[in-house]
Amino acid sequence: MEKKISNIFKGDKVIWMIFFFLCIISIMEVYSASAQLTYKSGNYFTPVIYHTTILLMGVVGTVIVLNIPCRFFKVFTPILLVGAFVSLIAVYLVGSKTNDAARWLSFFGIPFQPSELAKGALILATAQILSAMQREKGADRQAMPYILFISAFIIPLIFFENFSTAALLSFVIFLMMIIGRVPWTQLGKLVTCVIVAAALAVAVVMVFGKTEKVELTPEQQRYEQYHKKKEVKKDKTLGEKVFHRLGAWKMRLEDFTNDDPKAKYDVKNKPQRVHGNIAIGTSSLFGKGPGNSVERDFLPAAHCDFIYAIIIEEMGLIGGIFVALLYIILLFRTARIARRCENNFPAFLAMGIALLLVVQACFNMYVAVDLAPITGQPLPLVSKGGTSSIINCIYIGVLLSISRTAKVAKDIREKDTVNPQMQVAVNG
Repeated sequence: MEKKISNIFKGDKVIWMIFFFLCIISIMEVYSASAQLTYKSGNYFTPVIYHTTILLMGVVGTVIVLNIPCRFFKVFTPILLVGAFVSLIAVYLVGSKTNDAARWLSFFGIPFQPSELAKGALILATAQILSAMQREKGADRQAMPYILFISAFIIPLIFFENFSTAALLSFVIFLMMIIGRVPWTQLGKLVTCVIVAAALAVAVVMVFGKTEKVELTPEQQRYEQYHKKKEVKKDKTLGEKVFHRLGAWKMRLEDFTNDDPKAKYDVKNKPQRVHGNIAIGTSSLFGKGPGNSVERDFLPAAHCDFIYAIIIEEMGLIGGIFVALLYIILLFRTARIARRCENNFPAFLAMGIALLLVVQACFNMYVAVDLAPITGQPLPLVSKGGTSSIINCIYIGVLLSISRTAKVAKDIREKDTVNPQMQVAVNG
């Protein structure tokens, strides 16, 4: 029996343990934080049953992927890139909107977020380019142009509808280029261009973004609702379709940089920030205990964007640190596996995936503790999700596959001849 189980859970045991802990924490906290979804559905168990089913599907995906030798991942690169590009175009045309941003497609009633597919595809392509163009003194100078060329077909399509995802993905690709030993002169020029572009973008947002809100009387609101059903929708211009998020970006920037406590912590207009801070501020070293959150009833998206605040409220500072440590250990464990790889491709791919998960987790935590502007980034493998949760599980499967099937460097093999237990621990 033990042998059959070990045949299923192959790969690095530490990554398996991290994955297990994050899934257990996810089920517990989604069950607790889904109070608002419970009120809508009328069934207390529906949200957590749905989420648990998604995670189980993700675990199946993890087991399937970890049994694929890592050398075959290169085959999926062009397929995923084309699929990501087509789906990102499609989401502009027929995508479903969340908070006035087109981010979802639906296949047979199943919601799908193309940006999640695009992240994995671009990381795969970057790892392949960096590994193919490694030279004795570092990456060839043509590596960066190739990476930027492919990124130009993916990141801008994400940018206008989901700025935070595009920014995080760009940052991960940049870190991969550092790890891939792209020349520092090229990286310096890229950083300079990004700073200039970011400054211009902020200026455009602050000048052209519209955040005016007109207060309507109850009679005017009823009039608007009545006539909204009858009015003919006007076709938006291309500029309105592309730049319609400027107002939302401006509002978030102004909200984050506002020094007036009364305006910044206005519970009526800023419920996420206010109730997120209350959830963290009213916790203690050990928290209120699982299922005893108070702010989950008032905090919008408590089961998704702000689940880390609920974790701290219920599990205290100890629980918050423990969750953060899980991601840090995942990154260092992946770095150890990458360092042992004989070939560059699995090493770069492993680091890219680990950085993607950890950077997103860090940003989600920064938002929850009020150190970053509010965005829609979930906590990987913990927040309630659909396709994003399944794809994150598949990322874990890729890491496990690399830990299991990647060739070990010769000098490491020679050391492991002296210490065979180390080889067993790494290869699972």
